Amino acid sequence: MAIEVFNRYENKYLFDNEAYLHLYNELLQYMEPDDYNKQHEYYSITNLYYDTAHHTLIRNSLAKPKYKEKLRLRAYGIPSGETKVYLEIKKKVFGLVNKRRTSLTLHEAYDFVRTGVEPEYKDYMNKQVIEEIKYFLTRYDLQPMVYLSYDRKAMFCKNNRDLRITFDTNIRSRRYDLKMEHGTHGEPLMEPGQWLMEVKAEKTIPVWLSKMLSEHQMYRTSFSKYGNEYKKMLRNSKTESESVLYA
Repeated sequence: MAIEVFNRYENKYLFDNEAYLHLYNELLQYMEPDDYNKQHEYYSITNLYYDTAHHTLIRNSLAKPKYKEKLRLRAYGIPSGETKVYLEIKKKVFGLVNKRRTSLTLHEAYDFVRTGVEPEYKDYMNKQVIEEIKYFLTRYDLQPMVYLSYDRKAMFCKNNRDLRITFDTNIRSRRYDLKMEHGTHGEPLMEPGQWLMEVKAEKTIPVWLSKMLSEHQMYRTSFSKYGNEYKKMLRNSKTESESVLYA
């Protein structure tokens, strides 16, 4: 069974394709691609983020509170109605990320969030997480808000499986046609050739990795995919309003 509860620290870095190639090749001394990436260069991750009509969750997140939370639906590749997907609550408390998720079919997940009624229990579900999500849904009036997808490469440390590094590129989003089964089309969120790296560890990162990042002059940044999509949406809305005003 896939891991359904995570507690870890996540540090993010942004860089171009040249920097990615240099770092990735050096990391292979200590790390190896995950099982899927050993056979395929990338795998596709698709997400549907839920929020209130007034964007309560993302606005709170961007205010950088000590505690923040969000709900998303995640699939690997383009799902169909009966594909197993993950419905996840992701929380961040004083920098520590806690993620709790359960497997559901895509249709079960859609119905659960829409109605707040928990699905009939099946052996692939995590009953405790379903109860937590049910309570979460009573606190917020949620609706599908943003679709986000990207291409990922992932690595694990050869000597410590708790250390994981992911590289995401070709991040795209849309606020229309919010059905995951309709494909990965959307507007680019970053410039072509840019990469977002996330270093994920239960404790502090090893000395060799800290030294490597310093040698490559890579420094942590704050980058939320949903958060940056929201800020981009606000900028576009402001530009459109100004165009109308001065037309």
